[in-house]
Amino acid sequence: MQSYQKSYPTDQFGNKFVQNDMGRYLEIRPQVPEGIEQRKAYFVGGGIANLIAAGFLLRDGHMPGENITVIEQMNVSGGSFDGAGNNEDGFIARGGREMGQHFECFWDIMKDVPAVDLPAPHTVLDEFRMYNESDPNISNCRLINDQARNRLSTPEMGLSKRSQLKMIKLLAVREEKTYYKTIEDWFDQDFFESNFYTLWRSMFAFQDYQSLTEMKRYMHRFLQYLPGFPDFSCLRFSRYNQYTSFIEPLVKHLKSQGVQFQYNTVVNDLDIKVAGNAFEVTGIRCTREGKDELIEVRPDDVVIVTNGSLTESTGYGDNNTPAPFKKQAGPAWDLWKRIAKKAPNCGRPEVFCSDAEKTVWQSVSFNFYGGYDNPFNAKLRELSQNDLFSGKTVTAGIITADDSPWLCSLTVHRQPQFIGQEDGLCVAWAYGLHWWNEGTVARKPMLECAGEEVLREFCHHFGVEDVEKTIEMTKVRLATMPWITAEFMPRGAGDRPWPVPEGSRNLGFTGQFVETPDDCVFTTEGSARTGQMAVYGLLGIERDIQPIWPTQYDIRSMLHSASAMNDGKLPGGKLLRRLLKGTYYEDILPKGR
Repeated sequence: MQSYQKSYPTDQFGNKFVQNDMGRYLEIRPQVPEGIEQRKAYFVGGGIANLIAAGFLLRDGHMPGENITVIEQMNVSGGSFDGAGNNEDGFIARGGREMGQHFECFWDIMKDVPAVDLPAPHTVLDEFRMYNESDPNISNCRLINDQARNRLSTPEMGLSKRSQLKMIKLLAVREEKTYYKTIEDWFDQDFFESNFYTLWRSMFAFQDYQSLTEMKRYMHRFLQYLPGFPDFSCLRFSRYNQYTSFIEPLVKHLKSQGVQFQYNTVVNDLDIKVAGNAFEVTGIRCTREGKDELIEVRPDDVVIVTNGSLTESTGYGDNNTPAPFKKQAGPAWDLWKRIAKKAPNCGRPEVFCSDAEKTVWQSVSFNFYGGYDNPFNAKLRELSQNDLFSGKTVTAGIITADDSPWLCSLTVHRQPQFIGQEDGLCVAWAYGLHWWNEGTVARKPMLECAGEEVLREFCHHFGVEDVEKTIEMTKVRLATMPWITAEFMPRGAGDRPWPVPEGSRNLGFTGQFVETPDDCVFTTEGSARTGQMAVYGLLGIERDIQPIWPTQYDIRSMLHSASAMNDGKLPGGKLLRRLLKGTYYEDILPKGR
């Protein structure tokens, strides 16, 4: 296991008693690595993991910007962090990220990146915090059913004692005991019928047949979220879509320091010299705008690859055209497969990309024009109890129709989501986790539907009565992503490479299919953490990496989460209150209902 930390506090017997330290003491300026001025770095993939890694390479690795090249197969950076479109055709974002305060690695770089709206010297982190603290995220409508006649703002978890015990046992079990197990291997039917699981799977996009290991990691990572889970008060969101809020300013920041971006370039293979368990990259074979090229790599250079992809092979559709389901893995997956065949300890990509039917779902960007004359906008104002066009929080996260066959979920973030978005246009994001079921009105699976048919299904479950007027005033952009939850497939040790695989001299990995000691996937922070680990490992940077926020060891988080799981009633609460009454620790107990 690769560690975040070089030194540890010990007890009087020399035993380490804190696995990872945190705080300002770790935030040093590392020494300049020897010979860094002559070394070069090549990032394969221009997604958030590699962009954050490039930031660490510049700041902490002291590598000159002109020695760093980001190679990207598309004509734009950001990878899955996308956002595009215009007022005429409609806007599209394939997804959004639920953010939090304790994204330690991500914020470590974004605190240095100039803000989008605020003047210098303010940063992206300054701006993000300002918007979220002045406009708190609280949902007024989390679950709906019966065509939105029934609405729940803070639904009870509805967990049986047996399910609560199963969750506690999952927290306690050693991770290796969960390898290659699914969620349905662990829990009973009453768990899957609970509100908790509806909230969980609609928020994080877990399927019943996916990784128990990853669910365990999520529970440890986000234990502090459970008390704010029903109304999303635990979450934070950016002002604009996340391409505008994070990718654009980060790319501008990197370019200002000389980082080179090479677009429209597909990396097909790496030349790798293997000697026993040791190996090093000697060349990058790529196709740039239709022409084959070889980039020579020296022993002191570094190559950092984002292996696999969540959004590669996306099929797009619109009002009249279904989005095609492309089941063939693309160049990012092919590259990882070739690397894994050549070099040891580089993972097993087939574990994740062998069954697109189990990892696909479709995201929907609804462009609701016409202000409140559009019936769907009027319904969203009614459900959210917020003005869609105030520039403030609207739904505060997804609203889920828990009786819809597709498990339809829809969210409206702060409008406008795009700079230049016209007045009266609300851009909403939606998806259906159970895409394979026949829709109530569509009468076929979601992936077979054109945008208008998807819109009709959502109108039905969200209680929008004037459907024809809504269709006339709405543009739908569809995105079918075959590998969007490939990272959730059941796995075990060795299936994902470490950021610097054992034996590697100059190759690192980043992204959603890379191992870390404790972080989870499908998060911005998970990608950022792999980027920092890869750069620090390859350059030998003497600066400890901040671990995940230690909420799993915080008695306050544990008590409040236990109370939340039991719908406000702390198990053993009466005894604890009697024991702690009048003591210093009395106030840590949750007050509950």
